[in-house]
Amino acid sequence: MLSKTSKSKIFILDTNVILHDHTSIYQFQDNDIILPITVLEELDKFKRGNDLINYQAREFVRVLDEIVGDELFNGGKSLGKGKGKLRIETGKPFSDAIIASFREDIPDHRILAIAEYTKNTYPKRKTILVTKDINLRMKAKSLGIIAEDYKTDQVTDTNVLDKTVTTFDNFNDSLIAHLYEKGLLSPEEINKDFKPEANECFIFKSNSSSVLARFDPKSKKILRVEKKPAYGIKPRNAEQTFSLDVLLDPELKLIALTGKAGTGKTLLALAAAIEQHTNFDQILLARPIVALSNRDLGFLPGDASEKINPYMQPLFDNLSVIKHAFNSRSKEYLKIEELQKEEKLVITPLAYIRGRSLSNAFFIIDEAQNLTPHEIKTIITRAGEGTKMVFTGDLQQIDSPYLDMKSNGLAYMTDRMKNQEVFAHINLIKGERSYLAELASDLL
Repeated sequence: MLSKTSKSKIFILDTNVILHDHTSIYQFQDNDIILPITVLEELDKFKRGNDLINYQAREFVRVLDEIVGDELFNGGKSLGKGKGKLRIETGKPFSDAIIASFREDIPDHRILAIAEYTKNTYPKRKTILVTKDINLRMKAKSLGIIAEDYKTDQVTDTNVLDKTVTTFDNFNDSLIAHLYEKGLLSPEEINKDFKPEANECFIFKSNSSSVLARFDPKSKKILRVEKKPAYGIKPRNAEQTFSLDVLLDPELKLIALTGKAGTGKTLLALAAAIEQHTNFDQILLARPIVALSNRDLGFLPGDASEKINPYMQPLFDNLSVIKHAFNSRSKEYLKIEELQKEEKLVITPLAYIRGRSLSNAFFIIDEAQNLTPHEIKTIITRAGEGTKMVFTGDLQQIDSPYLDMKSNGLAYMTDRMKNQEVFAHINLIKGERSYLAELASDLL
């Protein structure tokens, strides 16, 4: 049995927490964990399939089997040294308050019944329901039950996601001239206490001139960034120039491009990939399929390929923009056709390439804000020798109901990887589709 006098807390986990992170039961220090029997029922529905959510369900069941083995739970099983106990709680009767508030007998309400029962059974301990479902948290709080989001892998400082380019106004004219002449500058020449982060980007401005630069962590120098096109695509602003600079740098193996729709994230990544196609065995462009308005793939007409095509169309649109930068008879246009025909340039749903080991590939993952931190980690750990990975996404447009600005995988990766030599993050601000698109993005 769980101790009724212990000062440690009791955390009750919802199904979505397990599907977000199958190791979540180990993230609560010495506090006890209760897993409602309803959660096991729901996990059973997710065990089959190729998506990472299915992987999370299967892995958790394996973890649970290792903890329990052939024994009975008998009031709880230790999660290890310095950890609390894990207990499966069977269903509890609905209280009058739950019956009066919620007429339906659904999994969420069964979890609430267990949370309420636990709170009343252990009045000297703090009982907390952990769920990524905002609505369930509101329901719990209406019943006087403490409810929290799963915070283990959340970004604590979202400012790191916005600030990627530092602007120096009223900068020294002679230092700008030095950058143009020599192409590099020591941080100490700007300020003896100046310590830029790895691959941090700068705009140095004076009254008469300006220059773009990036700090190279290997040489420990600030290098001038030139405006370079990539396979017919020319950068239109400073952020796009920095993006192509890091995308074309062979030393950088992991790139994050964030920004609102229309800033050119995917287009730049794809153009840079095709520009460097001779350096890689394959170019892969993928995106997760996140159905909108509670409509899954089964709702769409046609076979599997026809169901998937609408989700992949934005990627084909970006490729079309690059192709139409050239004449249809030009060698550049024909090269893209050849790469597609030989499957050296592949556009595919992300689920279709999970589990593969990717060697010497240029891998672009679009809409990465819809991935969990664990999904991002799983993808990156597949990177073989010579592989470059680029994650693009708009942190303001998260379609997954259980992710937000702080908990999505793209934000998590950007926060954890900052200041690493092989990583660069560019946040694109200015939209380049059209004046109308930019106006709508800002005002609507």
